[in-house]
Amino acid sequence: MDVQTKREREKAMVSQMIALYCRGNHGTGRGQLCPECASLTRYACERCDKCPFMENKTFCSNCKVHCYKPEMREKIQAVMRWSGPRMLFHAPIPAIRHVLETRREQKRLELAK
Repeated sequence: MDVQTKREREKAMVSQMIALYCRGNHGTGRGQLCPECASLTRYACERCDKCPFMENKTFCSNCKVHCYKPEMREKIQAVMRWSGPRMLFHAPIPAIRHVLETRREQKRLELAK
């Protein structure tokens, strides 16, 4: 998979997770985001676009560098904890693909050691 495809998948996944979180915690309608979640989405996508490690990792959730500012990292972690399990019901194909690709990358890294 090329770097641009990985970036787009990462941005799509995080955007879906933030949207799900916003609907569940802030009461917004489908396709809508509150100002805080819209800001978080923009920030997360910007970080993904600027990531210098995208070629060597699967997803931001697996990255050891953590380029998010601490307060934004806390927000995105709260989103991930809340939305992660729910993604299986709201977007099963991308959620399962994410899990499989993460596992595949973890095994690849273990074998490289």
